[in-house]
Amino acid sequence: MTDLVQLQIEDHVAILTLHRPEALNALNSELLGALENRLIELEKKSFSEVRTLIVTGSGSKAFVAGADIKEMSDLNSSQAQVFAKRGQRIFRKIELLKIPVIAAVNGFALGGGLELALACDFIYASHNAKLGLPETSLGLIPGFGGTVRLSRVIGLAKAKELIYSAGMLTAEEAKDWGLVNRIFSVEDLLPESIKAAKLMASRSPVALREAKKSVQLTFDQDLDQALATEAQLFGELFSSEDTREGTQAFINKRKAQFQGK
Repeated sequence: MTDLVQLQIEDHVAILTLHRPEALNALNSELLGALENRLIELEKKSFSEVRTLIVTGSGSKAFVAGADIKEMSDLNSSQAQVFAKRGQRIFRKIELLKIPVIAAVNGFALGGGLELALACDFIYASHNAKLGLPETSLGLIPGFGGTVRLSRVIGLAKAKELIYSAGMLTAEEAKDWGLVNRIFSVEDLLPESIKAAKLMASRSPVALREAKKSVQLTFDQDLDQALATEAQLFGELFSSEDTREGTQAFINKRKAQFQGK
């Protein structure tokens, strides 16, 4: 089953590739299970092994074309709620990983595919990418976090427009809307994503973990509470070896050698 989600690790960069090309990597129960197993593996990895993660899809046609509609069509109300909660739980694991996560969107990222990308820290896309939440055209709503996360990325009004219309954005449109950070050719998407991931992996993994935590915790806090949270996390870093190493390396004009401690 793990063949459905392939994991490669090199130079502290992990790449998770969803591999169900015959179905454009559509999310069925088996693929979701394989993804969850891989994420559990990654949760156990130390900073000496993995410091950044890229999530992508097999082939150039699709990142993830959506959830498996045939499998979903026979669900009753209670089964559908269980299915949604399962997808939400798995995608939340991505969001809560202690390392930066890049979604490398190659081709279609629709429905559950866009929801998966939204659970990552940010999105890079290929020129041929198409992104959208088509659920309302099927009599559904996004159920893996799409109605929750999209507005936090692109704003309430734009999120409503995209969800209500079941529309689809090109890569350029998605970048204009603030959904995609950068666009590359199909051939350059993964190499450029790896390049960015390696750059981040060269930074202090402890600092990256705390920066990610601060951004996520403070997003919905009022300003005073958010600033207090940031100050607390900033202060806690001064008990880490990475902070000592980073500051001393700067003072002594040498490259820091971070250990993730």
